[in-house]
Amino acid sequence: MTAPLRLRDDGVDLFVRLTPKAAIDRLEGIEISADGRSHLKARVRALPENSAANQALERLVAKALGVPRSAVSVVAGGTARLKTLRVLGDPAVLVKSIEALSTA
Repeated sequence: MTAPLRLRDDGVDLFVRLTPKAAIDRLEGIEISADGRSHLKARVRALPENSAANQALERLVAKALGVPRSAVSVVAGGTARLKTLRVLGDPAVLVKSIEALSTA
């Protein structure tokens, strides 16, 4: 299984499939889409209005990876279910944290 990320010099780009209006905020492991790409599945209680769901996703991922909230931002897919998050930090540490999430 390929990891749902792309390495960068200053961190990683994390590929996420977001479901808003869920019963609970949580990360649900890795999902492989029909085209073979992998995504981290995420659910948030927030509505997809006024960027509330994106902000909730950024908070959820920051907490799960142990990075400051300011280190996580949506850089693509702002109004779509499939999003790219930029996570700033040590790429090696972030990869290990993301791998731990996908096996949890």
